[in-house]
Amino acid sequence: MDKKLAILLDPEKADLSALPFTADCLPDYIFVGGSTGGDTTAFVRALREKLPITNHQLPIILFPGNATQFTPEADAILFLSLLSGDNPEYLVHQQVKSARRIHESSVEVIPTAYILIDGGVETSTMRVTGTKPLNPFNTEGIQTIIDTCIAAEMMGKKIIYLEAGSGAQIPVSPDIIREVRKNTSIPLIIGGGIRTPEAMNAAYSAGADIVVIGNHFESHPEELQKFLSAKRSVSETVCTPSAKRSDDERFMRLALCEAEKALAADEIPIGCVIVSQGRIIGRGHNLTETLSDVTAHAEIQAITAAAQTVGGKYLPDATLYVTVEPCAMCAGAIGWAQINRIVYGATDPKRGFTTYAPRAFHPKATITSGVLETECRQLIQEFFKSKRL
Repeated sequence: MDKKLAILLDPEKADLSALPFTADCLPDYIFVGGSTGGDTTAFVRALREKLPITNHQLPIILFPGNATQFTPEADAILFLSLLSGDNPEYLVHQQVKSARRIHESSVEVIPTAYILIDGGVETSTMRVTGTKPLNPFNTEGIQTIIDTCIAAEMMGKKIIYLEAGSGAQIPVSPDIIREVRKNTSIPLIIGGGIRTPEAMNAAYSAGADIVVIGNHFESHPEELQKFLSAKRSVSETVCTPSAKRSDDERFMRLALCEAEKALAADEIPIGCVIVSQGRIIGRGHNLTETLSDVTAHAEIQAITAAAQTVGGKYLPDATLYVTVEPCAMCAGAIGWAQINRIVYGATDPKRGFTTYAPRAFHPKATITSGVLETECRQLIQEFFKSKRL
């Protein structure tokens, strides 16, 4: 997804008259919320009156501290679950209290994993929730952060929000962002302690999809244009072919994780993931021995899972990543599913589609080969070598 900038406005603190909004100077999103309170409904109404008239509506997204901060005046709500803490009030209880009102509104709901990272200061979120942030300063803490993010995606969250906290001295480090990005596929929001365009772009370059800036804009609203110009420059950079290759490698590594599952089950280690709009919608690995089914290839398993996810048999907006070149059977299934991009690692000169079914894919499909080819090929070779011993 394109890199986005969100401004966080606290109804109790924000001075709407100071915001330098013009038709040519707007963030991508406005988040509204705080840890304590404020009249959210009145604030959102006043904010809409402040915004300039443009060709598109600037989304106002609620970032609530509790159930009372919901308002149907917003466009969407980050439906937060504080996964970095174990206080049930903010894991599920506040969500239950707000559920009926949200359900009866037309506000878009975005299930969000909210994860506090130690930013060097005690934040209002820590005080209100009675939870401690995760420690980013040692190996064990960093692994906990990564594992929490992996768990969030497995739970079905649609976004991960790594938050260093309001007024953080230390923002979430690019190294942590990079590791989380490497191990997850859902959009990633980074907030807290970002005060310069350079820090914002470092987060983008490491893998952040959305950067949220709150306190700094409260004190320096005139700097919005400077941040927007910097964001445009990094967005142009991340759209280069080398960045596309980086995304391909990230998803291929997830396909390799599927291949490892096949290996653990003594199956031929081939794995596959299917991605749409930056999100994995289907996963699969070889199960021919487990199911006693010659058609149970990784691609077939992933296509079936993806179709169930989207509720339809066609996947025209999807990219399929598989560790080994698809066979003729799988190529036919990929073609029937109308998948428009296929990325594979190692070639298969004996059974691959290029030998037996080079026209099996949809006519408009594009093909990229050789992504992480060495790792993909080595896994297969070591498997068959072990069978010959």
